[in-house]
Amino acid sequence: MQAIWDIEHHQILPTSRLMVDLGLAMLVVAAAYFLSPLVLRKWITDKDGHPLPPGPPIRYAFLRKYAELALHDWQQKYGPIFSIWMGSQLFVVISDPHVARDLLVTNGSVFSTRKRYFMKNQVILNGRAITASPYGDKWRQHRRLATQVLTPKAMQGFANIMDYESHILVKSLYELGHKGEVPVNPAHYAGRFALNNMLIISFGMRTDTSEDPLVEKALDLAMEFMDLTGPWSNAVDFFEPLQWIPTSKRSRGIKLHDGLIDVYGSMIQRFERRMKSGEYVPDCLVKTLLESQEEEKLDWEDLCMLSAVFTLGGVHSASRFILVRMKATTSGIIQWFLALIPSHQHIAEKAYEELDRVIGRERWPTAADEPNLPYIRAIIKEVQRVHAPFWFATPHCTSQDFSYKGTFIPKDSVVLLNCYSLHHNEERYPNSFSFLPERYLGDDLGCGESAKLANVMERDHWTFGAGRRICPGLPAAERELWLAISRLLWAFKFEALPNEPISLEEYEGLSGRTPLPYRLRLVPRHNNLAGILQAADEVKMTW
Repeated sequence: MQAIWDIEHHQILPTSRLMVDLGLAMLVVAAAYFLSPLVLRKWITDKDGHPLPPGPPIRYAFLRKYAELALHDWQQKYGPIFSIWMGSQLFVVISDPHVARDLLVTNGSVFSTRKRYFMKNQVILNGRAITASPYGDKWRQHRRLATQVLTPKAMQGFANIMDYESHILVKSLYELGHKGEVPVNPAHYAGRFALNNMLIISFGMRTDTSEDPLVEKALDLAMEFMDLTGPWSNAVDFFEPLQWIPTSKRSRGIKLHDGLIDVYGSMIQRFERRMKSGEYVPDCLVKTLLESQEEEKLDWEDLCMLSAVFTLGGVHSASRFILVRMKATTSGIIQWFLALIPSHQHIAEKAYEELDRVIGRERWPTAADEPNLPYIRAIIKEVQRVHAPFWFATPHCTSQDFSYKGTFIPKDSVVLLNCYSLHHNEERYPNSFSFLPERYLGDDLGCGESAKLANVMERDHWTFGAGRRICPGLPAAERELWLAISRLLWAFKFEALPNEPISLEEYEGLSGRTPLPYRLRLVPRHNNLAGILQAADEVKMTW
């Protein structure tokens, strides 16, 4: 039998040599491809010779789990704006507030479209809805329709619902914890609080149990969506030849697309039957879409994907529960708050003092009390800064070539807002790795108002993004966070378990992030809590 190595003559046989030569050639081609940025950074310039923003000298197929740490290291090495190749896609990373304002706000017309991620935008969402639409007329139409139910005025119509859901959140944790005697994992209840608020706004309904078939279906879709998407998740998004090859992941994406149409389509049909029968249906997104379908020329897939993305878009799981991106923000922040506060008892004590002095113990806080509780407001802002549920805002994309301060940003570059580095900017946030709510005392603006400040160094944080693509659900998320966290502080003392340390460094999730599962004791602060909680019982709203 012919061997690869001829022992007698000490040489490689011809057939084997061909295989070796082919392997070496492939190795050289791969090396040249992954090292090509060394040359491309010198060759790719604008008409005035300005180069690309500096960055690593190689291409990457993926980034490690905690990608924000890699980007923070590169920011410290390459500066406030740098570039990185992910496969064939050039990313430009913004890590400075002034650069973020100049590019995403002042020049928003150039930096407000979206990259057509193959898996998320083309396969799963088929170019529909706000998150997958390129910047243009279709995006403006979809955003206008969606934001009709998210304006501050519209939020007033949902005020009682949000108040009720925060009541049920506190009551559920109180009952689960048996008055502080039994440790609780708050993830499920924070998730259901956020989900129900979103379902009310989207479909005019809520669920009273995680056993609801709707929740189970939505959970499956959300988990699959999270597994298949994210700015660094899929090599197929960065290596175009992979898009021509049938793969199991692509089949999963097609199946998820069909699942979204099926589940949310059936929910829309049920809602429509109620409307046509003359039954009262509350104002919500689906009602708006159905009433304007003909005038806005929305096809069936538009309806399904708009409602799905509004409820699930940018979803991530929160310890086995689903959230929309803005609701993931809400639930994630509640979970991070509850993870942080047991190890910061001096902050809790200051909050208790303010609550007892301003509110007393005969009632609990309402939305109207927010201006009079600046320290509670500061705690919420600081949680959003220190533990933003998304370290990377949804990526933008350039619609044309652009030159900025001696660097060249080509058309179709993906532009990423690096919230981790922005939130750890020592000039803006001294001692940035510490949890210090006091830094926000005197800041009386909401997140939306703060994002419009002329002096960008006075902006509170970047959790909701920037520019024309800033999160449209910001008013709803702010109100929910206020009601939930202010009432949790009014109701409970928070005690960690001696043998179960809560990790504040590690987390779950790919694009979104929540703490690793943990338990704590929620001990009632006073005897009036039980009486207040008895004022509302949980109900299910039909759909």
